[in-house]
Amino acid sequence: MVLLPCGDWNKSQCVFLLWKSGTGTEGKSVMGALNFDPAPDAQTLYKAMKGLGTDEQAIIDVLTKRSNMQRQQIAKSFKGQFGKDLIESLKSELSGNFERLIVALMYSPFKYDAKELHDAMKGVGTSEDVIIEILASRTKAQIKEIIKAYKEEYGSDLEEDIKSETSGYLEQILVCLLQGERDNATLYVDTALALQDAETLYAAGEKIRGTDETQFITILCTRSATHLLKVFEEYQKLAGKSIEDSIKSETHGSLEDAMLAIVKCTRNIRCYFAERLYYALKGAGTDDGTLIRVIVSRSEVDLNLIKAEFKHIAGKSLSSMILVSSILI
Repeated sequence: MVLLPCGDWNKSQCVFLLWKSGTGTEGKSVMGALNFDPAPDAQTLYKAMKGLGTDEQAIIDVLTKRSNMQRQQIAKSFKGQFGKDLIESLKSELSGNFERLIVALMYSPFKYDAKELHDAMKGVGTSEDVIIEILASRTKAQIKEIIKAYKEEYGSDLEEDIKSETSGYLEQILVCLLQGERDNATLYVDTALALQDAETLYAAGEKIRGTDETQFITILCTRSATHLLKVFEEYQKLAGKSIEDSIKSETHGSLEDAMLAIVKCTRNIRCYFAERLYYALKGAGTDDGTLIRVIVSRSEVDLNLIKAEFKHIAGKSLSSMILVSSILI
């Protein structure tokens, strides 16, 4: 990656711009440094935060040009050399969304997801969209690690916390997603079962007055992606409309959001995240939390591919829309 000059832009926007020039492969924007040595990086960060003032540019130069695994080694070296926790040191020196983004970079992926879930449920109200995004887009193996990290970090059971913060069909679908059953991927699709599932969904929604939400939840949360794609195809033939349109007409609120997230992640997970970024930037304000979370969590997975989908949806690049957003301060 190449560090772009900050000029009059705020620090958060500068960090995001780093991903504009990422040269990673297989969709990755962040690849890490070659000939990596955590000791000098830790020393650079210590010097950047020592004394009066903070050298924010030095922090950007180090942390945004290292992979997550390398950042974990830097944190360990920082603790070993200076006896201080790097995340706590960064929190004490930085502020606002710049702090939020830099600290996000320092968490391991599973701990970061656990943190985002915990933050979504603490205090007054619950950020249901954050919980939906994470649980609908992670694999079975990832969810298992997130549950473990959540327990280790907060001493609480993720499923029980979700149950205490949600209710009804939303609670049911989120708990089902926690089980990770739909990740039992296979290239083989039982066409007869797919047709049966499509008929079940049709009978549970468009064919009757009212909606049998449990049938939708069961099928969407327990079938593999390859199987669901065939179900969606058969459903279109039966209902004469897409499964998305039926969900929109049969459900509402957070349950609708959760079902649509599952469908979108099944069809094209990069398009799903591109839409999340687009709506985070669209309009008068900016959803900084979503912007930071998606870019950080996907930077070493498929961010370059997400950026391509974003440009298709928005008609402009992700970096250009970030630059004109006015709330990232």
